[in-house]
Amino acid sequence: MNISVRKTKDVAIVDFEGRLAAGVGDAVLPAVVGELLDSGFKKILLNLSDMDYIDSNGLGELVQSLKASTRQGASLRLLKPQDRVTKTLRLTNLLPMFSVYETEHEALSAFDA
Repeated sequence: MNISVRKTKDVAIVDFEGRLAAGVGDAVLPAVVGELLDSGFKKILLNLSDMDYIDSNGLGELVQSLKASTRQGASLRLLKPQDRVTKTLRLTNLLPMFSVYETEHEALSAFDA
């Protein structure tokens, strides 16, 4: 799994590539989100367009990151999860917890609204 962070205005965009699963960089996502929150970011967009797989451990990391963001008054949103990831989020009833966007422009505009 590769994770990179880029910043657009006051939004931190976390780009994922690969799998978010047990044994593949355990607790990396909460650590990255925690660092962004500690740096003062209140708008975090997780770009899942290149994430091809997520398991229960990865789902736990997503929920943990969402809860940490909410506790600190931040907004964490998802960008273009692949069909397989969306299906997993839907099957586990986690999809309604997240704001999900199809384009980066749409997501950035929604943060400003």
